[in-house]
Amino acid sequence: MRIGWRKRAARLAPVALVVATLLAALAPVLRLTLGQTPDQGSAFPGWPTHFEGRLLQPLPLTPREALFVAAFPGRVGRFRDGQREIIVRWVAAPTRLLHPAADCFRGVGYAIAPLPARRTADGHVMSCFRATRGNEAMTACEIIRGADGSHWPDVSAWYWSALLGTSHAPWWSYVVAEISAPPGTHRN
Repeated sequence: MRIGWRKRAARLAPVALVVATLLAALAPVLRLTLGQTPDQGSAFPGWPTHFEGRLLQPLPLTPREALFVAAFPGRVGRFRDGQREIIVRWVAAPTRLLHPAADCFRGVGYAIAPLPARRTADGHVMSCFRATRGNEAMTACEIIRGADGSHWPDVSAWYWSALLGTSHAPWWSYVVAEISAPPGTHRN
């Protein structure tokens, strides 16, 4: 009997290892789906007054943005710095409602073309794309910053870090849009 038990245990060991590994990998997700609340971060501290050394001037949200904000776990603000429009999103919890900026532009009818990444004034990488619709064209770049000093150039990388608990709320998302000449034209 002892020999039979050992053989069974030897056959079950790889299965047990796979099950244990899957449970460990899913633990953060299960925590969220079973009703435990993720770190909600601190209370909203108010909007930043500057971005990359430039004074931010508040702009009203568009009706579409205002509708989106109703379900968003955080806040959304729209600003201008004299040359660029900047959408700032303060995020209180990991969420799939923080969409990549390219998806938002695509959703309102822009054609999207990826561009090389850029660096912010403080040296962090931002993902960028060109958005065109009719005669309108702009370059948009985005970055997400964590309260702990971490940075992500795209929403997907941020999301998994936030969901798995390697980064904690709150987070700030910045989308910087600059008007540019449509393809095939030159600006004077």
